[in-house]
Amino acid sequence: MRPDRTEAVLFDLDGTLIDSAPDLGAAADQMRTERGLPSLPLARYRPMAGAGARGMLGVAFGITPEAPEFPELREEFFVKYESRMLHNTQVFDGVAELVEALRAAGLQWGVVTNKSERFTVPLTRAMALFESARAIVSGDTTPHAKPHPEPLFEAARRLGVAPAHCMYVGDDERDILAGRAAGMRTVAATYGYMGEQAEVARWDADAAIASPMELLKLLKQA
Repeated sequence: MRPDRTEAVLFDLDGTLIDSAPDLGAAADQMRTERGLPSLPLARYRPMAGAGARGMLGVAFGITPEAPEFPELREEFFVKYESRMLHNTQVFDGVAELVEALRAAGLQWGVVTNKSERFTVPLTRAMALFESARAIVSGDTTPHAKPHPEPLFEAARRLGVAPAHCMYVGDDERDILAGRAAGMRTVAATYGYMGEQAEVARWDADAAIASPMELLKLLKQA
């Protein structure tokens, strides 16, 4: 870890703070069953939950964003997900305790996600965890999404903390890329939605944690 003092911790959302895979997967699976295709188990969807519509539609239909029918399917997926995004989504074990510990230590915290405000705003307003978040930046809050660093810069501005004094925690390589580009400490959350092919060691994060509360040990070392 670099010697810069940590004053704030920023987190990715899906796969880092909340487990939204059940609702994301269910939305895509409903699209399958409505087309007469057999249902797939959640285990098939979970590793790709961090990739949002791209990941869910890829599992459900083997389709990529380059396919001409992708935009229409994506909007259908969005509508279905929007109608059920709080049915089975939960905070990961240990996250609420971690947030309380950060607050007790006088550290600010916030969220930087590639999820669009269409979903981020109602979801975070409905979950008590986010009442103390000082910044929530969505994928369309700025002109760029991760791995571009601008969303992280925007969160740092809202917190009034220099990027060098922020730590960013996420479960996807683009989180680490964005954090590094912003000059923040980076932490890979390996308890999230990493697919089987994820090679965390190659992401060049400053550290990795296998559970949320392990972050406290890193902060004590920082």
